[in-house]
Amino acid sequence: MTRSRKELVSLSDTSWYHCVSRCVRKAFLCGVEKGSGGDYRHRRQWIVERMKFLSSIFAIDIACYAIMSNHYHLIVHIDKERAFSWSQDEVLLRWSNVSTVPLICARYISFRSEMSESELRRVGELVEDYRNRLYDLSWFMKFLNEYIAKRANQEDGVRGHFWEGRYKSQALLDERALLAAMVYVDLNPIRAGIATTPENSEFTSICDRIQTVKHVNELIAVNSGLETEDNKCFLMPFDGTGSVSWAIPYVFEDYLELVDWTGRAVREDKRGFIDDRQPKILQRLGINGESFIEYAISFLKEFGHAVAVPEHLVDLCVKRNQRYLKGMRASRKLFEG
Repeated sequence: MTRSRKELVSLSDTSWYHCVSRCVRKAFLCGVEKGSGGDYRHRRQWIVERMKFLSSIFAIDIACYAIMSNHYHLIVHIDKERAFSWSQDEVLLRWSNVSTVPLICARYISFRSEMSESELRRVGELVEDYRNRLYDLSWFMKFLNEYIAKRANQEDGVRGHFWEGRYKSQALLDERALLAAMVYVDLNPIRAGIATTPENSEFTSICDRIQTVKHVNELIAVNSGLETEDNKCFLMPFDGTGSVSWAIPYVFEDYLELVDWTGRAVREDKRGFIDDRQPKILQRLGINGESFIEYAISFLKEFGHAVAVPEHLVDLCVKRNQRYLKGMRASRKLFEG
């Protein structure tokens, strides 16, 4: 049975989501088209730039991404509390950067002292509507996908659909689900055979993070001082202490070790090879290493609208009044060792 987007994206369940959008007919509209030979790889940079812009406007942070020739993956964190900390002026300013606001809102910004109580009340209603949209995943994805579609259609001189349909989403209900999803996303180019190592996997968050660390280290080496806005990474930071709610709850070095270890095992020329020295992050979270490698290849197909340890999937079934959720068997194999 089809379920509404509001039910699939529920902040009472989790603030972490894995999103996927595919090009229409799975055409390589962000790569090199097999038939025509048209080269559209530059559109992947459009998506990166748009994600970076939208994450600066919305209360939605990007933890992980991978942009392929005919689809892209995002893992996002929705920060509702941050949206409600913004003043009315900040909400209006942020929303005006992505959409046209009514004249009454423009008047409020410049001439609020001259406005009547009913006008101020109306502005307040609009502000609360915009505030809710600024932490709404559907609005974020709408402004991302519509922008890319319109720009690509304008470049090609055509009309019609660019994306296959609405984006697909998976709720990541716990820390182990988040880790498995992030590694799956970051290893997309390696799994597809178009990259051999994380550091040369273009248009992925892992490559972005590695390059940023290298650049900052180079600046320190030549005594250039602190980071600038140009070399800061727009992605969510890592924090293994668990004390920062707006950070990814792992140590970056541990995550990098896991991605590198898993990537070596999923490469076609390395199939069947599994190092006995499993990354310590797997041991800490109680995840089976061999199963982790297996699902790093088929993660998206094995799970449905939610990913979690078995008991959390059972809880979600009860909450949604469902008898079963896709992925229960995979969850038991992956997260129960």
